[in-house]
This record gives sequence, C-alpha cells and structure tokens, in this order.
Amino acid sequence: MKPKDIFMKSLFREQVPRPATGSATSVVTVDLMDKAGFFFPEAHLDAEKMAGLAAAGYTEIGFDNVMPLFSVWHESAAIGCKVDWGEKGRMPDSRDHIYKIDDEIRIPPNFLLKEECQVPLKALKLLKKRYGDDIAIIGKAFGPWTLGYHVFGVEEFLINTILKPDAVKRAMQRLKEVTVSFATAQVEAGADTLCYADHATRDLCSPDTYRDFLQELHQEMSEKLPCPLILHICGDTSDRLQYIRETGMACFHFDSKVPTKTARELAGDKLSLMGGTSNFDVIRKGTPEIIIEDVKEKYEYNIDIIGPECAVPLDAPYINMKLLTEGVKKLKNGN
Repeated sequence: MKPKDIFMKSLFREQVPRPATGSATSVVTVDLMDKAGFFFPEAHLDAEKMAGLAAAGYTEIGFDNVMPLFSVWHESAAIGCKVDWGEKGRMPDSRDHIYKIDDEIRIPPNFLLKEECQVPLKALKLLKKRYGDDIAIIGKAFGPWTLGYHVFGVEEFLINTILKPDAVKRAMQRLKEVTVSFATAQVEAGADTLCYADHATRDLCSPDTYRDFLQELHQEMSEKLPCPLILHICGDTSDRLQYIRETGMACFHFDSKVPTKTARELAGDKLSLMGGTSNFDVIRKGTPEIIIEDVKEKYEYNIDIIGPECAVPLDAPYINMKLLTEGVKKLKNGN
C-alpha cells in the first residue's frame, strides 16, 4: 500500500498495514533547510522553494504526507495584515491589528490572487504533480476564530467574547468567507486533505466558549469544505474533546499535554487521532530509546497518524523525526 493510501485510510480509521506517519503542521527545522537547500524566509514567498522544502518531509524524513504552509499568516497577510516574514531561524509574525470589533471587515475581492495566497496554491500544484500519486498532500487554512486574533489582536478579540459576543459572532461569519475561499482553492490546487487550524487552546478559550462559539462552526466547516479535515488545536484539549468528536471532523491533531491514553478514550471510536509526540521531550531532545518508546505508546493506544504534536521547533534535529518514522515501520515488522 502506498504511503498516500495509508495516510488517507488512517484519516477514517480504516484498516492499514501500519499507522501512518506525518504532520498537519510545519516540520521544518534549520538543519532540514540546510539538507534540502531551501530556506526561510524565501520559502514562504516563492512557490518552487516552498514546494522543495515541503517535499523534504517525505524525501528526507519519510513521512506519508507533505504540508507546504509553514506559517500561520498567509491568508491574514492577503486580507491586509502586515507580516514580518522572519528569517532562517525565526518564523513569521505580525503585530499589525487592522480592526476593532465593531468595524466593518473589508475582505479584498481579489485576496486569493495576492502573492501570499498564490504562492502556497502554486506550491500545492507542484507537489501534486511531483508526488500526488504516492503521498498525501495537505493544505492548511485557519478558522475565523484564529483570523480574529490576527485582525483584531488577541486581547481585543477575546474580551469581546464576553462584552460583545454578538459582534464577535458577526465578525466570525465574515471571516469565515476567507477560510472557505482559501481552503476550497487549496483543494482545487491539489490538496487531498486540509489542516483546519483554530487556536482555541485552554489558556485562551474555555470549554464553554468552544461549545458556544466554535463547535457548530467546526461542524459546518466539516460539512461544507470539499475534503476531509484535520482539526488542529494546541494545548490541553481534554476538556473539549467531547465537543470536538461531535463536529464531523475526520481527524484531530492533538498536543502532548493530553496524555495519549486520555486522547484515545475521549476521541472515541470514530474520530482519528494524529500527533501527540512532544516537540520538546521527543523531537528536540529525544534519544533513539525515547523515540521508540514514544512510538510504542502510540501503537498501544491506536493513534492513527504518528508524528509531532504541532509545528516543530526550528532548532530541533530533523533526524529525530526520521527515527520516529523508521520506528513505526520497524514495529510494524515486529522488530
């Protein structure tokens, strides 16, 4: 069975010869850039370099998928946020909040034609052409909750979930148009599945807030977008997994702050699980022995796609992710 088939079947918890390996978020490290010959910040804004660096997740690490959107800022930049695209050892960032909660949000009608969207769309087309028969191609789109952080600022957005909840919901309905348009364009460009990322972690969003502002929206997105979705939320999500598993999302990309056994129990039988491997204790600092013990734990609790919990730290050694993929295949063979 090809890696692509293993990955896509694993999204639906179908029978596979081994767990899939991979990530819905960035696996780029500084030493992986050196190995691949493509570097930040150029790889954020040049389709050939973006595709080349993303491909290293397959060619050098051995994952069953690739995902070329390394930052969180592409669609936000296209709708007006000014972004510092970083450097080789630093991810992009922005502190340019362009709206207050009562403002009318103006989405540029041509935002998909802006460079910040066109580059990842072209990169997805390149990856689909080069590897699409063999590995899964993942896109990434941020939900309106996260886009709200970007355009309003985290403090302005969150305080108004209490002070002006109706204004927040109106803003999310407007920003939802960006999510749907960019996500759909990525599927048309060749994405087999999408990372749907929303920063609704416990330190920013209570379980009740998730239920009241996001659960129904996530259900709507899982029904509306034309591919299976991998929901990614950082942090301890054990207090909202009961809601997440009812959204219809195909897969949940979970953080190591949720113990693997707990994640499997709370996710139930239908929701597939990805990740859960600590970026710091395993991917950054892990020995070969620690890595194989982590893989064994993921096998024991039937994690469907084994890989890092979130975007990998840039200073981590990429070889540890390669050791992880090799460990999955060795355990499959009984070694």
